[in-house]
Amino acid sequence: MMPVDKGPQRLGGWTRLVTARPRLALLAALVLAALAVFAGSGVGDRMASGGWEDPDAESTWTTRALEREFPSSQSNVLLLIESGSASVDDPAVAAEASRLTDRLAAEDGVTGVGSYWQNSSPALRARDGHEALIAAHIAGEEKGAGETLDRIAPLFEGEHGPVKVSVGGPIAVRHAMQSLIQEDLLRAELFALPVTLVLLVMVFGSAVAALLPLGVGIVAILGTNAVLRGITELTDVSVFAQNLTTALGLGLAVDYALFIVRRFREEMAEGADPRTAVATTLRTAGRTVLFSALTVGVSLSAMLVFPQYFLRSFAYAGIAVVFLAAGAALILLPAALMLLGSRVNALDLRRAWVLGRGARAAGSGEGGRGWARLAALVMRRAPVFAAATAAALLLLGLPFLGVKFGTADDRQLPASSPSRVVQDHIREGFPGSPGGGLTLLARGQATTAQYTALRERIAATEGVARVDGPVTAGDSAAYSVVPEGEAVGPGAQRLVHDLRALDAPVKTSVTGTAAVLVDSKDAIAERLPWAVGVIVVVTLLLVFLLTGSALIPVQAVVLNALSLTAMFGAVVWVFQDGHLSGPLSFTSTGDIETTLPVLMFCVAFGLSMDYGVFLLSRIKEEHDRTGDHEGSIAFGLRHTGGLISAAAVILAVVMVAIGTSRVTNTKMLGLGIALAVLMDAMVVRSLLVPAVMKVMGRATWWAPAPLRAFHRRFGLSEGAAVAPSVHAPSVHAPSGRAGGAAASVPGQGAGGGVLPDSDPGRTTSVSSGG
Repeated sequence: MMPVDKGPQRLGGWTRLVTARPRLALLAALVLAALAVFAGSGVGDRMASGGWEDPDAESTWTTRALEREFPSSQSNVLLLIESGSASVDDPAVAAEASRLTDRLAAEDGVTGVGSYWQNSSPALRARDGHEALIAAHIAGEEKGAGETLDRIAPLFEGEHGPVKVSVGGPIAVRHAMQSLIQEDLLRAELFALPVTLVLLVMVFGSAVAALLPLGVGIVAILGTNAVLRGITELTDVSVFAQNLTTALGLGLAVDYALFIVRRFREEMAEGADPRTAVATTLRTAGRTVLFSALTVGVSLSAMLVFPQYFLRSFAYAGIAVVFLAAGAALILLPAALMLLGSRVNALDLRRAWVLGRGARAAGSGEGGRGWARLAALVMRRAPVFAAATAAALLLLGLPFLGVKFGTADDRQLPASSPSRVVQDHIREGFPGSPGGGLTLLARGQATTAQYTALRERIAATEGVARVDGPVTAGDSAAYSVVPEGEAVGPGAQRLVHDLRALDAPVKTSVTGTAAVLVDSKDAIAERLPWAVGVIVVVTLLLVFLLTGSALIPVQAVVLNALSLTAMFGAVVWVFQDGHLSGPLSFTSTGDIETTLPVLMFCVAFGLSMDYGVFLLSRIKEEHDRTGDHEGSIAFGLRHTGGLISAAAVILAVVMVAIGTSRVTNTKMLGLGIALAVLMDAMVVRSLLVPAVMKVMGRATWWAPAPLRAFHRRFGLSEGAAVAPSVHAPSVHAPSGRAGGAAASVPGQGAGGGVLPDSDPGRTTSVSSGG
């Protein structure tokens, strides 16, 4: 079979742009990367560790009002006083505790200081009589409050005469969480970068080729940190978003560069000069990369519809890193490939350990034949594979039906964290739940009798264990309400609704941990249909523009959603129900933080579409060329299966590195998305997609006449198709490159690595369109 003609081709405008001055492009990138290092430095210190609450909710503005008018009711720092064998009522202990109380009240930025020794409140004294609390409020925003805590904590922690002091409270918990996340992120990067490099060497063989995706990822991460640094000047950004920056920066850069570098190497192996090889690569794999970036970006941008800055932060980071990764892959990478030319294959380290049969397999395309055999097996039993795979995925997702939503608390931290230790002592040893109850704020002119009557109505409400107050200031009064049972359990959430519905002579509002949870759930439920709608509608449109089919977009959305069931089921089974809590080193709280499933859905759905686009684009290309439905499915799986699997493994490694975090939510995010990525690549793309497309038959490509006309005018294509009379070899033929591409170079395989024949951008087009 004659090789495809690689003679002179007309270069497109984009190719001329990125290849005209490749050295200048790389120098500019180096300068911009250096500036990004400077611009993004210290971004973690400017981020916040909250953002789960709706800023416009009743609980939020009530909390702000209480901070202004009743700072002592909103204590966010607690000093745990331990008296050893003596009682907290011992004169020496009481004297020292009173001195510490006065000293804390004298600190700048600290208001609303109160202690057990001032008001004898039973809620501030442990049941065993050997521990008590000093409560205070640190004023200011989260960053300023954290700086104040850093200043005063060393002054109070440790031994003070007959007592020992430990510092806790919400500010201390959030501060510890922020520090741990930054430390864990650095550790994850130090682990993920070398492991990713090793895996890339195994895929490409060449150390030079393996370094290119890593370079793209580093540029994307540095650029995104600079973008986030700028955004922190305008709005709050969650420190958790840095984890997504690293994970997607490396993962998507590897995905995009993997397809582009491999396609370039194939073109060079078939005799093209570097400029022509770059032109063909950008016209084919480059368009697929751009299309994939759009689909992932849309999924992540859907989080902008939510009011919580925790979710919006991931949209900021995700959109930036996706398009920076795609931009680097489509601008810097072609410039580097232009300069390298055939030297992209230099330093073939794989030869050092690939011997005997393994080397022969890499050189002969045995990996591609394995995917071809899998495709043939799946399509012979397509109904069985489709039904069995779908049923298994649904079964794995069943635990999610029992999901319970809650709020993140100190148990996100390791059990040995000092602020977590303080909160554990309070939770286990103190009556009620200091800091975990509800506060009802009454605003307006009222008499003492009316305030008393309101207290009686609150006390008579079902689910109330105790009412303290009112404490008055001007025309406002605050009531402290302790719910029966768990502070954020179903009973406490019902109590929030009941208190808000109370008949009162003045305007009332409710805040507290359970109230924040209720408002957060309401905000997500209200906006979730909009987020899902945006993702679904845009995905349907983009996949239609790619394929021209009215049914494939629907199939893509349904199968993508199905691929996420295992992730959601595992999240509930492991993190809510506590299975594997010992080996994974976390404490189960019996619920899932409300925003986490939304975040995981948007990220995992986008990554699933990333792989789906690569597979569908190759199937579509072959179907346009031959008109052979089954043949195009087998061809697409054979030529993308290995590469998609390699990309998924590398991304999963990065996500698992993120999942080693000591903060539970970060652990859940990393491990959950790693599972979703592997299930999508290994099960959905390898088994379910080809089986469903086989069952649907030629109807897969159906579209009504108006949509066909629309697609002919506006649809996306990877190049001109060869006339349908030029047919590929039989679907079940395991060897050779379908469509007549040249044979592989010895020892390299069709794709130049241990996963040959896998580039989704590969085209057998002989047209010279640029």
